[in-house]
Amino acid sequence: LVPADVSLTVVLDRSPGIRATLHEAHLTLGLATLLVVAVVWAFLRDVRAAAIPSVAIPVSLIATFAVMHLLGFSLNNLSLMALIVATGLVVDDAIVVLENIKRHLDSGLTPRRAALRGVREVGFTLAAMTLALTVVFASILFMGGLVERLFREFSIPLVAAIVISLVVSVAIIPGLCARWLRPTPKPVGAPGAAAPGAAARGFNA
Repeated sequence: LVPADVSLTVVLDRSPGIRATLHEAHLTLGLATLLVVAVVWAFLRDVRAAAIPSVAIPVSLIATFAVMHLLGFSLNNLSLMALIVATGLVVDDAIVVLENIKRHLDSGLTPRRAALRGVREVGFTLAAMTLALTVVFASILFMGGLVERLFREFSIPLVAAIVISLVVSVAIIPGLCARWLRPTPKPVGAPGAAAPGAAARGFNA
C-alpha cells in the first residue's frame, strides 16, 4: 500500500497519441468505404453493386477485432496501423468477385447461377493472392528477437484481416450479389437505353 503522504504524478502519458491514431483510423475507414462505393458506382453504374463491396470492410475488421481480443492484443499504434493498412486490402477480393458476377449476370445468367459461376472462376486466384499477402506479412513472426515481439501486434491482425476478407468474398459477397443484383435492362446503344457514364466513354474512346 502507498503511504498517505505520497503523491503520484503522471510522468509519461501516451493516451493522447493513441486517441489521435484511433481518430485517424475512423476517418480512414469512412473515407475508404466512400471511395469504394464511388469507384464501383463509376464503373458499374449500379447503386446496389456499389453498396455490396462496402460490406466487406466492416465485417472483416469486426472479425479482426474478435481475433485480437482472443489473442489479448490491445489497440496501440502498431495494431491500429495494421487496421488502417487492412482497410485498403480487404476490399480487393470483394470487388473482383463482384465484377465477375456482374459480368455473368449481364450476359444472361440468373442471379444465383451468375454468383456461383463468378465466384468459382476467381476463387483459386483470390486464394493465391491471399496466400501471397499472408506469407509476406506473416514472415515477420519468424524474425525472432525484439523485432518479432515489437511487430507481432501488427502482423497478426493484418494477416487475420486478409484471411477473413477472403472468406467474406467467397461466402458473403456472392450471396449478396445473388440477392441484390439485377441484370442491366438494355445494352448501351439500344433504343431508350441510358447513356454511358464518363468512365465508360473514356474506355470506349
